[in-house]
Amino acid sequence: MKRIQGGAGRVGRMGLLSLAISAVLAGCGGGTQQIEPFAPTRMIAFGDESSVVTTDGKKHGINALNATTGALECQSNPNWVQYLAASYRLVFAECNPDKVASPTSLMYAKAGAKIVDFKKQIDAHLAVGTIGPKDLLSVLVGANDLWALYAKFPAQSQDSLMAEARALGVELGNQVNRLADANGRTILLTVPDLGLSPRALADDKLNAGRAKLLSDLTHAFNIEMRITILNDGRFIGLVDTEVESQKWVRFQQFGNWVDAACLSTVAATDCTPKTLTTAATTSDAWKNYLWATDSQLSPYAQNQVGIMAYSRVYNNPF
Repeated sequence: MKRIQGGAGRVGRMGLLSLAISAVLAGCGGGTQQIEPFAPTRMIAFGDESSVVTTDGKKHGINALNATTGALECQSNPNWVQYLAASYRLVFAECNPDKVASPTSLMYAKAGAKIVDFKKQIDAHLAVGTIGPKDLLSVLVGANDLWALYAKFPAQSQDSLMAEARALGVELGNQVNRLADANGRTILLTVPDLGLSPRALADDKLNAGRAKLLSDLTHAFNIEMRITILNDGRFIGLVDTEVESQKWVRFQQFGNWVDAACLSTVAATDCTPKTLTTAATTSDAWKNYLWATDSQLSPYAQNQVGIMAYSRVYNNPF
């Protein structure tokens, strides 16, 4: 996986189209001032382990090591939040190898976080600071809530669990709307289809229908969240990771979309190219895996999510 690089200054087709429209308006007597593209000066990351960079620079996935020294290289194999921040030349204090003076971006995401913890993350920030029009907020949370619901089956009925999943989606939407009400510009991800994860597939081999149950819970949760959020585009940009994960599997965009690359005996934050399964290690096959662990996306999948998130921020009317 390549090292993250800043992406500010790139001009896409939409940018060129904007320039062309401005020229036409000027020729017709219209205004000549271009709409200024959104360029955040700080990033604030909320959510669970999918977005985490620990204080010692580790991610929940396959952490890169220096080929010579074996030391951790936190800027390599970035997660989606790091990729998005780097696209605007922003860094987090948790991973600052170039020693940028006083990095302003903030990491509130925590491993194991649920929606109730996301609310606390927002509360913690608002208690000590504000949210400005040049802050980019990232949110990915809900997977741990869904895993907890899934664990209640079959003691609790599927209909009851589905109702709880929908209620959780509404609660997440309400919390994201709090960020919009606080003047935040938020990039929000749906939860990937957890029914496609190695954990769900392993359960399904023992009890047929378990993977579908988890997919259904994920979908119900995401749908209600989408219905609940403020939907005028000015404050919230949505990336549908659920649908994208389904496309990755349907069109076999990864060499292995079934197994986890990391050994199950190793903690997710301690996974490196030296602690992978034999199949993943052979000829660097891990670089083409969809899943790093039984529930966490691989570095390449994280990179794809980061690209989608950047595209949404770039094209959203923040």
